[in-house]
Amino acid sequence: MAESDWDTVTVLRKKGPTAAQAKSKQAILAAQRRGEDVETSKKWAAGQNKQHSITKNTAKLDRETEELHHDRVTLEVGKVIQQGRQSKGLTQKDLATKINEKPQVIADYESGRAIPNNQVLGKIERAIDVRTRSACVLRAQ
Repeated sequence: MAESDWDTVTVLRKKGPTAAQAKSKQAILAAQRRGEDVETSKKWAAGQNKQHSITKNTAKLDRETEELHHDRVTLEVGKVIQQGRQSKGLTQKDLATKINEKPQVIADYESGRAIPNNQVLGKIERAIDVRTRSACVLRAQ
């Protein structure tokens, strides 16, 4: 294979129109003249400021008075966790490492900011030998 026969191929392409150019009236008319398929559709309320119109559902939502909150762990549960952790001589970071959670999770449970998760509570219970779920009366915040 001392002499390879290489063919040279040159490809020249024109870039297609940009999105803004393709949407222009001139581009649409030129495409129609060339016989290409052109699909146009009118958008509802295009170019108008209609996103702030009040509908029946919006008014219904405005009248809704129910406050929706996630249940949080009570402070009593936080104190039980904190006392159990301290009796074992563990820091929040040590306990978090022991149960494979972040230290912030332990801090949230002890301060009453955490949304209760039975898996996490179970791991904490096993790690510090304390029953937290009996004291786990949830409160809405």
